[in-house]
Amino acid sequence: MSIVKTITGHIFTASIIAGLLAACSIGPDFKRPQSPKVENYTPTPINLGGSQRISEDGLVNQQWWHELGSAKLNALIDEALQANPTLIGYQATLRQADELYAAQAGSSLYPQLGANVGGQRLRSNPGILSGQSGDTQEFSIYNTSVGVQYTFDLVGGNRRALESLAAKVDYQRFQLEGARLTLTTHIVTTAVTQAKLAGQIQATEAILQSQEEQMELTRERVRLGQADRDDVLALQVQVEQTRASIPPLRNQLQQNEHLLAVLTGRAPGNGEGPSFSLHEFTLPADLPLTVPSVLVRTRPDILAAEALLHAANAEYGVAIAQLYPQLTLSANLGSQALTTSALFGSNSAIWSLVGQLTQPLFNPGLPAQKRAALAAFDAAAASYQNVVLESLRNVADVLRALDNDTQRLTSLSAVDVATQESLESIRRQYALGAVSYVGLLIAQQQAQQVRVALVEAQAQRLIDSAAFYQAMGGNEG
Repeated sequence: MSIVKTITGHIFTASIIAGLLAACSIGPDFKRPQSPKVENYTPTPINLGGSQRISEDGLVNQQWWHELGSAKLNALIDEALQANPTLIGYQATLRQADELYAAQAGSSLYPQLGANVGGQRLRSNPGILSGQSGDTQEFSIYNTSVGVQYTFDLVGGNRRALESLAAKVDYQRFQLEGARLTLTTHIVTTAVTQAKLAGQIQATEAILQSQEEQMELTRERVRLGQADRDDVLALQVQVEQTRASIPPLRNQLQQNEHLLAVLTGRAPGNGEGPSFSLHEFTLPADLPLTVPSVLVRTRPDILAAEALLHAANAEYGVAIAQLYPQLTLSANLGSQALTTSALFGSNSAIWSLVGQLTQPLFNPGLPAQKRAALAAFDAAAASYQNVVLESLRNVADVLRALDNDTQRLTSLSAVDVATQESLESIRRQYALGAVSYVGLLIAQQQAQQVRVALVEAQAQRLIDSAAFYQAMGGNEG
């Protein structure tokens, strides 16, 4: 018992000394970068018309895709968030980072305790050393011991190393959040694009049907001598051009269907997925715009870059700590005897206490490592600044895209209304015999051509609305 007290007393004294030496960690403490000084993303205001409005200082709904009003889309995204392989990979990487932190914490924050049990068989001749002959003796030695070792964190190098690993855990967490945001945006964009292509195919097929009917009527007029064969050839060119435009649209539609299957973790051949139409989507009425100072605290890619900057700062502290002394204390308590029954006797106890203080005196590599760590920190700071600037540009681009979408959609909607009114007028005239059937077919084709452009503009407005949520970080601040 007195031996145990002696060892414990030495360890306790060394711990107090090390604690006093380690009152603060070496190297600079990390400070979050300052928020951007700008207040606006674009030099001039954005006008989204009456269908949408910018809500400043708003909070982005974590499930922002619900704002589009499609139950099928919500179900598809829920499925993807559970089964997408990319997300599963990011989740595994985050678990790995957590375990690496736990492993480092376990080996640096706490003493290492180990037990040893051993035995050896020896053969010895005591007379060899004195030059005399004697009988050879064989005997066994058994030993058992418990050892403890601890390296004191005198200047906080271990704490800086843990700080770096914690920052890397944060980095992987923000990477996962960014992957979720990218996935949901990708699914929304693909679903809307699928709806757009389906609408364009439908309108193009209606145009084709009208052109074919017009061509057949012209052929009949040629047979009756009321038209020239060149008129048929000109219409045939239009028909074949329209027919040729449908397979590329259908190919894009099928590729979008395959992409949706893969995004949800399914093989393209494993059954048909949901089909979408533009009519089932609702344009979000309010777009919550966060100011730049809030954006840098909520957007995953910016937070990931900040975490890497934090890790680089901590690793610089680790490099500095390597220039300072290191104190290691180890103790062993055990017993040694010639028989196993005597291992735990009062006369078999052995113990040792070793303290080791090391200080690098001449090692040119350590200052170079310090300078390299500082350069890595400068690179991380520049990378962070670039990510912030690119994020601000991304938001500005999306806002401008929405502004231009509004203007284009407003113009095409007005054209569509006018075209439909003209078509109704021509139908009435055709009923009265004032307009030929060919004239009615031409008016129907013009209306469908406008509808193709209108469908594309409506889809782009929805896609850019999804891009807005992604630009805002798609997360509550």
